[in-house]
Amino acid sequence: MAKKKKTPDNQIAQNKKAFFDYHIEDQLEAGLVLEGWEVKSIRAGQVSLKESYILLKDGEAWLFGAHIQPLASASTHVHADPLRTRKLLLHRDEIARLIGAVERKGYTILPLSMYWKNGRIKLKIGIGKGKKQYDKRAVQKERDWNRERQRMLKKG
Repeated sequence: MAKKKKTPDNQIAQNKKAFFDYHIEDQLEAGLVLEGWEVKSIRAGQVSLKESYILLKDGEAWLFGAHIQPLASASTHVHADPLRTRKLLLHRDEIARLIGAVERKGYTILPLSMYWKNGRIKLKIGIGKGKKQYDKRAVQKERDWNRERQRMLKKG
């Protein structure tokens, strides 16, 4: 029987594709501005960060493309947009650091995971550079080798 990878209790969603497509060099924690129906949907696990990204406009950080599926029971009186643009809450110096990384050094800002912290929903964002195709193949080869090595050690 295969062991299932266990996530922490406070983990809501994770963007695994970000780690596959980018070299993540730095990580920050950001708050999110959400509506009530979004919080209810997130509690029910109806969120996906797979196609999402972060843009900086007018000195503010915005989350684009995060899909929060509205619950039928929670959003009857509100027109819910699942792909709504959501504002990220960061300190001014953190935003300045992100702007410097993106504009001067050519980095990309991505959402990595969403989790609960003290009753609030937080988003872990990463600053990274895109991987080339050969980098992705090397990572896959390394992962396969580690898996095979573990199998050999169990048998032996």
